[in-house]
Amino acid sequence: MKQYISLSEEVRMAKEQGKPIVALESTIISHGMPYPQNVQTAREVEQIVRDNGAVPATIAILDGKIKIGLSDEELEMFGKSTDVAKASRRDLAYLIATKKKGATTVAATMICADLAGIKIFVTGGIGGVHRGAEHSMDISADLEELAQTNVAVICAGAKSILDLGLTMEYLETKGVPVMGYQTDVLPAFYTRTSDIPVNFRVDDTETVASTLKAKWDLNLKGGAVIANPIPEEYAMDEKVITDVIESALKEANEKKISGKNVTPFLLAKVKELTAGKSLESNIALVKNNAVVGTKIAVNLHSI
Repeated sequence: MKQYISLSEEVRMAKEQGKPIVALESTIISHGMPYPQNVQTAREVEQIVRDNGAVPATIAILDGKIKIGLSDEELEMFGKSTDVAKASRRDLAYLIATKKKGATTVAATMICADLAGIKIFVTGGIGGVHRGAEHSMDISADLEELAQTNVAVICAGAKSILDLGLTMEYLETKGVPVMGYQTDVLPAFYTRTSDIPVNFRVDDTETVASTLKAKWDLNLKGGAVIANPIPEEYAMDEKVITDVIESALKEANEKKISGKNVTPFLLAKVKELTAGKSLESNIALVKNNAVVGTKIAVNLHSI
């Protein structure tokens, strides 16, 4: 196992010194945002983690290794590369064996974080059940990973390009707790609300940390979703974003875009149709999640 994992100097020192560590994914860099915003955002998010008392570990696949923590040069390279595979659970072994570059999705980042003993992972939004999944069976591997891997995911809910109701039903079936951070309803990524209630509302990071500790102490396998709404000033108008998503979904259907190509296509379309405002919102919510997630990591570490 150890031969496949490479810790950055910063992460190695954090482990030796017993500091809290926060996992960050790399798909957001290679597939989620254009260059140079992607690299700049990744560096800023890492700094937010440091400023709030933990050590960031951006995770990616490189040179046949799972990299836990990327150097500045590696971040830059991931941000500029056009040949980075989007890596989920099924892809990890192949990418490592062939020494190809892979940017880790939510599912893959959870697996890698778990292998490195990291319990808290900050991202933008989780994948979920796609609209029309009763015909396409298009359900993100993120949900299955949440059912079996002991890592908590701090996110702005699930993207509203998904079927949020079915996503919550799936998580319920798998026994994955969805905690709303200072909210009673599931945030929908670009917007703060939806009509889907969360399982539990938690108003402080200490409660989240003690809930996670109790869950794992009881050997209740799997992760948890901590849904943290986008800051008010960056939230988008619900009607505007709904119309934009409907239009993007229609175009995806017409172009017969399917599988893992759907999300990048829809996000690019949403960015285009909102004149870039969605990218601004995306950056703001990731940074906000980094603040909350780091506080949870620090609390969990101190219990």
